[in-house]
Amino acid sequence: MNWMEMAVTVSSAGEEAVTDIFYRLGSKGVAIESVELVKEYIDSGAWDYHVFDELEAKEECIIKGYFPEDEHLETRILALREELFTLKQLFPDWTIDLNNIMVKEEDWANEWKKYFKPFKIGENFVIKPSWEEFTPQKGETVIEIDPGMAFGTGTHATTSLCLEAIEEHVGPDKLVFDIGTGSGILAIAAAKLGAEVQAGDIDSLAVKIAKENAILNGLEDRIQVHAGDLGEVFSGRADVVIANIIADVIIDLLPQLSLLMKPEGIFLASGLIANRVAEVIASMEKNGLKLVGQKEEAGWVLLKARFA
Repeated sequence: MNWMEMAVTVSSAGEEAVTDIFYRLGSKGVAIESVELVKEYIDSGAWDYHVFDELEAKEECIIKGYFPEDEHLETRILALREELFTLKQLFPDWTIDLNNIMVKEEDWANEWKKYFKPFKIGENFVIKPSWEEFTPQKGETVIEIDPGMAFGTGTHATTSLCLEAIEEHVGPDKLVFDIGTGSGILAIAAAKLGAEVQAGDIDSLAVKIAKENAILNGLEDRIQVHAGDLGEVFSGRADVVIANIIADVIIDLLPQLSLLMKPEGIFLASGLIANRVAEVIASMEKNGLKLVGQKEEAGWVLLKARFA
């Protein structure tokens, strides 16, 4: 059997988290290249010090995972990419260098694309990579996407949960705010259903990619994408506010939600790991919101809330 090697450069604090991702995705082996780990062995006396002369301490390590080239490889490649983007959202101070992820010594930035194929989410959405050919069936709504180096291919549970919720709550003449738009995939989904969309992200690269994807789908007249904080990006009050980010940012957002959302509007909050849900719900209630729906997938949770 052939094996595929993938490597992630990460801050030393993220060593365990990235290693866990590899194992959860079915890696049959993980190798850790860490100067700090070597120094620990030296200090413990397990290795002779003179063999490792003048080791320079680094706060990063390289985690290599190995996957069999079988029928599950495509899913694992995409899942790894999305898990790493999510980890970066959870721990923005960590180095998580996607540019150094290598597949058989080829450039990951392009190599991963061959594993990203059209797929269906919810009742009618089909996510189509821009470089793939696809003929939609009757009733299918195609979202054409090139995520580049932004989060949002649709394969991660947080994104798919949001897409399903958008399909349920968004329709023509609705105003939708997409907070932390990433690749723009959620904004595009809402616009495809007839909504007017304002999308924002603090990452200027994500804003560039989201704008390009809006153009790719012919929706640049229905989607406004801007970089900045809430006051700089959004104007008016939305029928639907989407925040596919992380728990801490959602909690910080809640006191401002009454300025962003209509009294009868609905708030869709995703990007939540299960053990933070109770905290987020408590904060929602503190800010006058009532939980009206909750859905979980692969340990990730989406909450739906309205003003009480």
